[in-house]
Amino acid sequence: MTPPWRFPLCSSVDQVAADMAGRGKTGRRRRPSKAQLRRRREWIGKGLIALVGVALLGIGYAVLWGWQWPSASPHRQPLTMAQAREANAAIPFVAGPLTAAPRFVFHGTPAARLQATTCLATVAIYEAGDDRDGQRAVMQVVLNRVRRPGFPKTVCGVVYQGAGLKTGCQFSFACDGSVQRRPEHAGWEEARKAAKRALAGYVFADVGTATHYHTDWIVPRWIGSLDKIAQIDTHIFYRPHIAAAPRP
Repeated sequence: MTPPWRFPLCSSVDQVAADMAGRGKTGRRRRPSKAQLRRRREWIGKGLIALVGVALLGIGYAVLWGWQWPSASPHRQPLTMAQAREANAAIPFVAGPLTAAPRFVFHGTPAARLQATTCLATVAIYEAGDDRDGQRAVMQVVLNRVRRPGFPKTVCGVVYQGAGLKTGCQFSFACDGSVQRRPEHAGWEEARKAAKRALAGYVFADVGTATHYHTDWIVPRWIGSLDKIAQIDTHIFYRPHIAAAPRP
């Protein structure tokens, strides 16, 4: 004879096993309650938030520490001075006559003109030294930029564009400590006179409407987006492919 406790005990064990498997006595899967569904959604939401946080943390780390995504192209070794000059010489000058820039018209107070004169003379003497044509070429590039979209609208704004930013300066002297390391005195008065003439409307036609330049012993990445139009000594000058209307 079967003890009276046998069936209840077996029934309880079966029920526990069914409950653990998520099934009722009938063998059908039990639908989760609203509370269970809510808890599941909360855990899924927390998991997604955690994944997004980890991804953002990784991106932030990459930006802060300068990590770069792998490139499909092989790593390029730096060019020697001779190789750079050879590469630059292989790039032809754009066809057609060199068009001179229009006369620059300064708008501002006498104090603003004095400040612009100082900025223009400073960039000329630190970028070109005491070379007369080099100074005038650098000044013309600055004034060409002032009148073009995408650049600051003041002379000093153009000269010191990017100073203090990780992206770097447009003119190297403003970021490399040249002014503090080697103050220029020789040729300063001549540079100021040239800056005054440029702000009064003098045009150095030899560089046309150039907005960029570099020395011939480097090959910048941006040269493919510009037209090569002139060269003065070791400096090569470029203008944009499509001439946008300059600001008056």
